[in-house]
Amino acid sequence: MENNKTALVTGASSGIGKATAKALRDAGFFVYATAPDISGLNDLSGDGFELLTLDVTNADQAKEAVGIAESRNGAIQVLVNNAGYGQYGPIEEIPVDAIKNDFEVNLFGLIRMCQLALPAMRKAGAGRIINISSVAGEMSQPGAGVYHATKHAVEAIDEALRVEVETFGVKVIGVLPGPVDTNFDEIAIASIPDTGADSPYFNFKENLKKTTKQMLSPENAATLEPEDVAKKVVEAATAESPSKRYHVGVMSKVMGKLHDLTPDAIWDKAMEYMIPSEEKKTASGS
Repeated sequence: MENNKTALVTGASSGIGKATAKALRDAGFFVYATAPDISGLNDLSGDGFELLTLDVTNADQAKEAVGIAESRNGAIQVLVNNAGYGQYGPIEEIPVDAIKNDFEVNLFGLIRMCQLALPAMRKAGAGRIINISSVAGEMSQPGAGVYHATKHAVEAIDEALRVEVETFGVKVIGVLPGPVDTNFDEIAIASIPDTGADSPYFNFKENLKKTTKQMLSPENAATLEPEDVAKKVVEAATAESPSKRYHVGVMSKVMGKLHDLTPDAIWDKAMEYMIPSEEKKTASGS
């Protein structure tokens, strides 16, 4: 517990968060692995880990987690803001409270953790905040506008925050993966409002479910493994001069640039083709 090379990872119960916690431990960090339900962290127990209950929307839990880490090790050396999920569905049908909750987790929880960790980092004159964003922060897709909005907001926070704290020796680094083989698709699909077969968006939502599964399928050559992202997080945490932003995977490196270069009318047509509002036809037309 005397190791001063410490990291705190949010959303570490599965996927990118769990892979990142393991990779940082293997890189020599003592890792505070956190999640709302620590039963999902059982395989992270043992040397190099401490498991903490942390729902990033809970101010008291966030304060306690950062306080525990700092009381035992001083300033957190690396904060990895990974907690997040995708709220999917047509914007007209998503309850406003559900939209607010996605922002509470993906954005406000991230800001809360930064605000709590920064005072000790500033006093120490060092620290790294690594925010797990997404290529979703550089473009948008119908049926995922709320989720993309949260990631666009993370990109805006990163650009402002990294300049604000650089003079104190603190680095803010964004990691933007493309599609990753996690349970993200299951949660995103489950979040789509079920408004029945009479919904004007019924076919659109069915196509959105299919496209989401296809994009995040391990059979998709562009789909990453969580460990691919974790490697970049370790690089961001340990490189002497880390990049300000790491794009992970072909989709992340290409899609944002393609979006910026494509006229809106053409982009919109491509999105309509990818997720049509009508029932998709088979090759035979039936």
